[in-house]
Parts: sequence; C-alpha cells; structure tokens
Amino acid sequence: MIMSTSLQTAKESIRESKGCNSKDDYEGRGNDWMSKYGEGIAALASGILIAAAWGMGYVSEPVSIGLYLLAFVVGGFVKAKEGLHTLIAERDLDVNLLMILAAIGAAIIGYWTEGAVLIFIFSLSGALETYTMQKSSKDISSLMDLKPETALLYKDGKETEVPIEQLAVGDLVLVKPGERIPADGLIREGSSAVDQASITGESIPIDKEPGDEVFAGTLNGHGALFVEVSKPSESTLFAKIIKLVQEAQSEKPASQLFIERFERIYARVIILVTLLLIAIPPFLLGWNWEATFYKAMVFLVVASPCALVASIMPAVLSAVSNSARKGVLFKGGAHLENIAQTSVVAFDKTGTLTYGQPAVTDWVAYQGMSEEELFEIAASIESLSEHPLAKAIVDKAKEKQLSIGRASGLKALTGWGVQADYRGDTWKIGKPSFTDKEWMNEEIEAIVEKWANEGKTVTIVQNSQGVAGVLALQDRIRPQAKQAIARLRKLGITVAMLTGDQRRTAQAIADEAGIDLVFAELLPEDKVTRIKELKEKYGKVTMVGDGVNDAPALATATVGIAMGAAGSDAALETADLVLMNDDIDKISMAVELGRRTRRIVKQNIVFAISVIALLILSNFAQGIALPLGVVGHEGSTILVILNGLRLLR
Repeated sequence: MIMSTSLQTAKESIRESKGCNSKDDYEGRGNDWMSKYGEGIAALASGILIAAAWGMGYVSEPVSIGLYLLAFVVGGFVKAKEGLHTLIAERDLDVNLLMILAAIGAAIIGYWTEGAVLIFIFSLSGALETYTMQKSSKDISSLMDLKPETALLYKDGKETEVPIEQLAVGDLVLVKPGERIPADGLIREGSSAVDQASITGESIPIDKEPGDEVFAGTLNGHGALFVEVSKPSESTLFAKIIKLVQEAQSEKPASQLFIERFERIYARVIILVTLLLIAIPPFLLGWNWEATFYKAMVFLVVASPCALVASIMPAVLSAVSNSARKGVLFKGGAHLENIAQTSVVAFDKTGTLTYGQPAVTDWVAYQGMSEEELFEIAASIESLSEHPLAKAIVDKAKEKQLSIGRASGLKALTGWGVQADYRGDTWKIGKPSFTDKEWMNEEIEAIVEKWANEGKTVTIVQNSQGVAGVLALQDRIRPQAKQAIARLRKLGITVAMLTGDQRRTAQAIADEAGIDLVFAELLPEDKVTRIKELKEKYGKVTMVGDGVNDAPALATATVGIAMGAAGSDAALETADLVLMNDDIDKISMAVELGRRTRRIVKQNIVFAISVIALLILSNFAQGIALPLGVVGHEGSTILVILNGLRLLR
C-alpha cells in the first residue's frame, strides 16, 4: 500500500511538472490530439488496408474480404457516425450517409475494391477539410492575456491589490510606471506618457495629465498615475474589443450555409431516386430483382459526389501551399474564395502602412549651426530620455555617425519636453508651445504650421540665445506601400485607411501612398462600424492590421489580414490570412491567387457535374457495367485533382 501510494504521488508530481494536474488533463490532451489527427490517420490506414486487401485477393479471397471490411470500418467510421447523427438527431440526410450507402451497395454486389476506394477518397477528403477548418479557427486567448487581472485600489491612504472585477465606478487606483492601466477612467493626479497603440493605434505614446481619459489595457510610461474608475470592468473599451471579436466570429458566411443546404438536398434526391430504381422497374418494366438492384447500385456509385468534393479541396490546398511558400499564410481554404471577391482593402495605418516608429524627416538649423552640430546637441540631451521622439533624434545622430555627449541636470516636463544643461548653456527641446514666445518669429511659425499640416510632429531646440533649430518627426511609410496600393487599384479594388491617428497625419500618409478613402480618429468600435458600412456599400471587404485594436475589425471584415512579424498576438489569432514577413505587396498576389483558384474550382465543378450527369444518363439509357461506372467516376475525380494541383505552380 505504501509503495502504491508513493507511486501514485510520483505520477502526480510528474504530471504537475509537465503542467498537467490530473488524469483528466492527459485524457483531454489525448482527445485534442485525436480530434486533430485521428481522421487523417484513419483515412491513411484505410488506404493501406485496401492495398493489402487487393494484394491478398490473389492469395485468399476470405482474407481479402476481411481486410476490405476492416478498411470500410476504419475509413468510414467517422463519416458514418456523422451521417447517422444527422439522420437520427436532426432527422435529415447528408452526403456522408450517401457515400457510405454507395460503398456498401458496391460491396453487396461484389465490387469490394470499388466500394473501399470510394470510402478512402471521401474519408481522406474529409480529413483534409477538417484539418483546414481547424487551421482557420480563431481564438482570443492571446487577447485575453493583455487584460489586466488585478489593480492597486487606493483608499484611505492605503494600497490594496484587488481583482479588477471588484472595481466600482468612482474608485481610485494607482498605476505605477510600466504597468497596464486596469480600467477606463480619468487621471486625478500625476502625469505620464501612455502607450495607447493597443487601443487607438496611435504610433506615439500620448502625454496624459490630470483630467485626461485613459483606457484599460494601455501601458503607462514613466510616471505614476492616480486614476478614477469611470466604467466597470465588463464595460471597458478593452472588454468591448473582446466582445466584438466573439460576435464577428459567430457569424456563418453565406457560402457555408449554401453548401450545408446543398448537401442535404443532393443526398435526399439521390437516395430517393435509388429507392425508386429498386422498387419501380420490377413492376413497370418487368425487370428481375437482381438486374434492378444492380442498376440501382450503379446509379448510387456514379452519382456519389467524390469528384465534386475533390473539385474544391485539392485546388484550395494547392493554392494555400503555394502562397505559404511565398510568405502568405491562409488559415483556411474559404478565405481564398472570399479574397478573390474583395471589392475594398482597408488598411490600418500604424504598423501596417507605416513602421509604427517616428523618424526625423525635416530640420532647419539657426544661429549659424551646421545640421551636424544641431543633431549632436539635440541627441546629447535627448539620450537621457526614454521618450520615442527622443529616441528618433538619437537614432538620426547615430545615422550621421556623430559623437553623442552627456548633458546634466535633465528635467523631463511631461507633455512639454525636456530641459538640460550642456556646453555651458541651458537647452530646451520640446513642443512649439514649450518654446519661449519671445523667440518665436513669423519664419519659425510658418515652418511649424507647414510641417504640422503635413501630419508631422514638430520639435523646437532652444538655448539662451533663442531658437537653435526646428525638427519634424513622422512615422515612416513602408517602402512597398505605394507599389502595393497601386497594384490593388490596378485590380479594380478600392483602397481605404482606418486609423486612430489625427486626421492631418492620416491624410498626409494617404496622399503619399495613393489611398482612396481615409477614416481617421477611430476607436476599435468605430473601425468595426466603418467596415460594416464599407461591406454594405461595396460588398466583400478585406481588412489589414497589426494591433490589438485592429482585432474586432479583422474579425468583422470578410477577410482579415495580419502582419506576421510586427502584428500583435490578438491580430494574428483573429486574422484569416497572415503576411509572414510583413510584405503588404503580397496582398495583390493573394487576391490574384484567390481569383485563379476560384476559376479552377468552377472548372472542376462544371466538369465533375457533367461527368456525373453523363454517367447517370448512360445508366438510364442503355445501362453501363459497374466497373465502367467506377472508372468514369474515379477518372473524373483524378482529373479534377490534377487540375487543382496546377495551383502549386
């Protein structure tokens, strides 16, 4: 008993060390593994058994039949189970049951190989379809990881860590530097730069002061903030993002609903006709029962939809494989069809059309300074700051290979800029409003206004003698953006931009990139609204984004595309298509591939239906032998598969 207890304890320890706390966890993992790979393994095992049965046919017929029966069971179990469930639970027929009956019918009249091959082809197709659908499933688990779990409640001078669900409107919470803000609210004390990219998509952290609004899930910068909660946890903007993603994912596309209806109608018609072929001819035409049953089974076999099933999946999988080699990952075959019909491609700005990082774009030096001297001074002062704008100035100095000194007495004035002593003088670097008014003249004000109208952030460098220089910074557009948009427009696609940035900044980027429609200053829920409006006006819409704030729009769009390298986990999980190397120029390639796939699928479907119709008519007109029927049926299946494989090129 002691040994048994020790062994059990050891097993539990092993489970815990592997992140598994009970036997149920192991069973759950086993079930997950079987749901992913079980159907495919069964299909392959069925194929092996068929080959073995065919070989044993020359040695022992009973053994061969036994192997065929085993192939029927192994390959057809899942589809038979689904078909019977539909029949019993939903009182309806589907293609699964039709295929099983066709295979059984072939076996009844002695054509074991033909029946088993039908099972194998259909089960393999089902396994491939299941795998593809699993890859296209969307999950918001990574989005939930960004949700703050606890907050520091500040009450009566004491800090208490509480779950965010316990926060009430009016509570005061303390947010320390580097922490995520736990709730939507208003700043009551403190100032800091808050990174709101996960919510609004703004590329530069926003300076926040008392009275400013902040959102749950955004990242606090260098200052401590006391925030008064304005919304309960379930009503925050972050919670709305999660809800919007869930709602968008629950909607079935029209094509899926059509396929489900078609399967049931097709199965009903074929079963009905088969039963009529068995029951009527002996009475009306005087056929014997054996001839009648044979002709009915030939009909059931030639009318089975293997060629129709193979018309779609091999072509789709070939296209998916082709695009994956080129760095474009489709999460499901259905998205190929959708992107082929895209009328509008809507881009997020920050991190998608642009790099999401500010860079110095323009500068003017005064007081007889050279541009090298201006950047050496500015970088020496800004090197002590962690602000993104400061980093951009330092990076520019390094790009010019300038030596960076060290300032003293640095003071960071949140929302304004920095002040420090350097080379025996006091320097101020910051917003135009941070500059002493006495040093602002018409020339400088004109430059500031011009760059601001271009959507750039203007920074002024000042010393005791006046303005020493003016710098402009802006998020950089990706070099391939113009070409990518030009190619989309050449395909007849309207291009739009949805961003949380200011309108002037958004319009400047849109003008540079050649974008048709611009929607600026949008929150995540506004982006969803715009996507819905575009769908109503233009039809199918593709959304391209990279941030958490883009997740609801990606889920709402007909096709969501995420940036693979720069994209957030939430965007990657929600998207239907991922650009693995962030090359937005590949979007036009994806559209063209989708259109080519759609053409080939149409060709396959027309050919498959034509062959099935021809075989059925031949069977009715003068009768055909079952082997010829199977050859015609399987031949058409092979041809449509080979036609689909052309998409690998």
